[in-house]
Formats: sequence, C-alpha cells, structure tokens
Amino acid sequence: MVTVLIAGHVNWDVTLRVDRFPEPDGEAAIRSRHQSGGGSAANVATALSRLEVETGIVGSIGDDEHGRLVRRDLERTGIALEGLRVVEDAATSVKYLLVTDSGAVSVLGNDGVNEAIGPEDVDPEPIRAAEHVHLTSQRPETAAEIARLADRAGATVSFDPGRRLGDREYADTLALADIVFANGRELETMVDGDDPVAAFTEGTVVAKLGRNGGEVHTPDGSFVHEGFEVDSIDTSGAGDAFAAGFIAAHRRTGDPETALAYANACGALTASQTGSQSAPTIDAVETFLEGRG
Repeated sequence: MVTVLIAGHVNWDVTLRVDRFPEPDGEAAIRSRHQSGGGSAANVATALSRLEVETGIVGSIGDDEHGRLVRRDLERTGIALEGLRVVEDAATSVKYLLVTDSGAVSVLGNDGVNEAIGPEDVDPEPIRAAEHVHLTSQRPETAAEIARLADRAGATVSFDPGRRLGDREYADTLALADIVFANGRELETMVDGDDPVAAFTEGTVVAKLGRNGGEVHTPDGSFVHEGFEVDSIDTSGAGDAFAAGFIAAHRRTGDPETALAYANACGALTASQTGSQSAPTIDAVETFLEGRG
C-alpha cells in the first residue's frame, strides 16, 4: 500500500546554468546544461522516496520521448505509477529553468498535458488506499475532488499550491487541507493580509522562507527555524524537497518543530546540488543534521 500519494504536475526539466538573467535585448552565457524529470508532484514524490517513504503519484504525461524519460526516472526511484496517465499523441510538459551563479531561478515552459486529469478522470482507489495525500499545483477542480476523496477515506491532506495561486481558485482544497505549504508571497495571497494562524485555525501552516528557513503555525503554537547555511547552487526543487522532508518527519514524529528542522535540511541539501530532483537520501539528511548539532 502506498503511504503517501502525490498529485499534480509531472514535467521534463532542462536546467540551463547562466552567468546572469539576460536583460531585454541582452545576452547571457550558458555555463552548463542538465536534464531530468521535474514538476512539483514528481519532485516531491522523488524526494519522499529517497526518504524511504512508500510513494505513489497522480499526474499526466504525453507518449513522446520526454514522457518516456520521465516515466523511466520515476520507475527507477521506486514510485508507484498506477495514477500516472499517458495521453496519446500529446506532448509532455517541458520546463526550461534558468539558474544564475547565485542559485536564483526563472522558469520558461509549455504546459503540455500536465493537467490532462480532470475531476471526472480521478480514480478513487489509489486515494482511498493512501494514508496521506499531498496536492501540488494543478486544476483547482481536480485538486478539490482528490482532497474530498482523501478526506472521506480518513487520509490526511497537505497542499502546496505553488506560483499560480493568485490566478486560481483553490478555496475548496484549502478548506480540506490539514497542512498548507506556502512561501511568503503565496501566504500573503492566501490570507489576504490576515494572520495565518487565524486564517487556518484548524490546520497547520508551513511557511517556506528559502535561505531564511521556515515557520510552522499550528493551533497549539508557532515555531521558527532559521535554516542552514549552504553554498546555494540551484534552488529549483528545494521547496518541494522541503515539503517532502516536513511530511516525512511529521509522519514519523508528530512534532512540527522537529519536522521543520528536517524540512530545512532537505531544502538546503537540494539547493546545494544541480537539478530539481536532487533531493537527499535519508542517510544524507541524518548525517547533515548530526553535523549541525
């Protein structure tokens, strides 16, 4: 049985390391090129699998070469793929990530078929079989249907809506989420200037603050962790690794403060590597935390 089911985008990523972001009518130098699977759902699923959590995925890819490469990578990681839909004669979403020497990231891409799954296409069986369901950016009506099915089955639900939060209506999904992840900008969009604790009094809000660490707000109290100093190479996927680390540690310990430190370690280690699926193994995280006291 899958312990954690992840639903959302599954992409193929092309990472271009550049000396700087080009200005209008300007030019930047490409230092290196790296390709791998990507997409918020695939990134979290891969990170959880490396943390030795039994993981499955719900998403969609095309039957093109990029789709075959994505599926191969996920299979190698040991992720259950019963919920991965392959759309015939369609293109897998490809994202081009521009990463500067400081680790800053900008993204270009096509959506392809990464949102081909509508609410009517959702298979309830994998959701009912999971202990926890994590939702990432996807069609709002699909996210809401998955959250409803998980809630009815007694599974816990977490949600990380991502960059497009301000353009999409996720109120139904947010209302069913036990844990909500968001960076500072996304959190402001969700609560519209209100206190996050007041906005989500029955759940847990985890603020992803990048190099500044993170915060956890729960009905029983709030916790802050300042994060870890590392040489940042590529921050793409670091937020997804952070979410995976929090989910894994919170499920093991039930302690949000411990889970926050673990999440920051996962995010920091990912940012110190190239590629959006460079999340660390469980041994690497434990060694890192032991070394940081």
